[in-house]
Amino acid sequence: MKIEQIYTGCLAQGAYYITSDGEAAIIDPLRETQPYLDRLKRDNVTLKYIFETHFHADFVSGHVDLSKETSASIVYGPNATCEFDCISAKDGQEFKVGKVTIKVLHTPGHTMESTTFLLIDENGKDHAIFSGDTLFIGDVGRPDLAQKAAGMTQDQLAGILFHSLRDKIMTLADDVIVYPAHGAGSACGKNMSKETVSTIGNQKATNYALRANMTEEEFITEVTDGLLPPPAYFSMNVAMNKKGYESFETVLHNGMKAIDVKEFEAIAEETDALILDTRKSSDFYKGFIPQSINIGINGDFAPWVGTLIADVKQPIILVTETGLEEETVTRLSRVGFDAIIGHLEGGFDAWEKAGFEVDTVNRISAEKFAEEFEIEKDKVIDIRKETEYSAEHIDDAYNKPLAFINDWVKDIDTNEHFYLHCAGGYRSMIAASILQARGFRNFTEIDGGFGAIAKTAVPKSDFICQSKVLKV
Repeated sequence: MKIEQIYTGCLAQGAYYITSDGEAAIIDPLRETQPYLDRLKRDNVTLKYIFETHFHADFVSGHVDLSKETSASIVYGPNATCEFDCISAKDGQEFKVGKVTIKVLHTPGHTMESTTFLLIDENGKDHAIFSGDTLFIGDVGRPDLAQKAAGMTQDQLAGILFHSLRDKIMTLADDVIVYPAHGAGSACGKNMSKETVSTIGNQKATNYALRANMTEEEFITEVTDGLLPPPAYFSMNVAMNKKGYESFETVLHNGMKAIDVKEFEAIAEETDALILDTRKSSDFYKGFIPQSINIGINGDFAPWVGTLIADVKQPIILVTETGLEEETVTRLSRVGFDAIIGHLEGGFDAWEKAGFEVDTVNRISAEKFAEEFEIEKDKVIDIRKETEYSAEHIDDAYNKPLAFINDWVKDIDTNEHFYLHCAGGYRSMIAASILQARGFRNFTEIDGGFGAIAKTAVPKSDFICQSKVLKV
């Protein structure tokens, strides 16, 4: 028996590959299937089952394509209704993979079909659980995503999750390994650990939600406290995971179409296609195609695309660094953005050499900002998360998180200049590109963000001034 965690950092997502005696199972696979097919061939094993812990909201799984290519059965837990062939297993049902057994533990609460898969080894011993979004390392799944589908409130779902954890998971032996679907950075929980594997015993000792003698009421209060609204694309990804989707190979083929400069300009001018520039912020600000949105491939690319663009059906034309076209299309497809028309042949350099119009962002160094900034006179917008802002921020800065820019952008006074920053420059350049695409030019973006500003003499505070925090 072998277990491999295949962790994808940009999505903070863990898929699992299990082999035993010539057979294999994959749990929560990513959208692109070729790496799994290559691995199966290399190991000379047959994929028997594709297990899905629930209908994922933050990414599109590869279950449908993988099943078509291997004839492996797709297995969900109870309450799962698919628009493709799948097994909606019963609580306690067992599936053999070689010499090991995978047992279904129905653990609703995050969603009503949420299921934990218990791996029982060749000797009949409980070895590990694949807990999906039911149990994370240091946290549990948020109970507010499936309210509409379940016809329940988040508090009711949290109460169900409380009993799932205590009746199905906490009763397992302390040495049982915990393999979750996500780690730190995922929007499916609040405060996940950077660790991606643990044990039942360790989680009982360290996870706030598994605290001994915790009442149901305490659990509901603590699990639901501080939940931010889920990104708009979550519901669209759930629908794709339930109904099926365009083949990844088709999406990749379309996205890999090289579009020359003249055709690219025509598409940008004559259609509603969004120009998505995935270059580094350090390159983007110096020159870009007007109306482009910059979300760098080297950051939390796919989650930010999903959060800020939201509509997975939005047509997109890409400007990438040469050689990163396929990687960009792949990452977009993982969060359901399949309407990719193609990419600019030759990248931004080709556009610039052709003599077409170029835009820039007014970016200055933190040192220059420190020289210019006058407290109580100059306006500063800090687009970090509220938790980052509360830890330390520039005196009198306004906190307007990037995730909610589509809400707060309408409140900007076009006649008032402001400075814009995040933690390091990645998010603030996203915001700068969105602002300029909407006609705002009255700002200066700060290179290096608060990390660079903190090294200057600019006055800072380490508490929240409530009047400066934008609540959305």
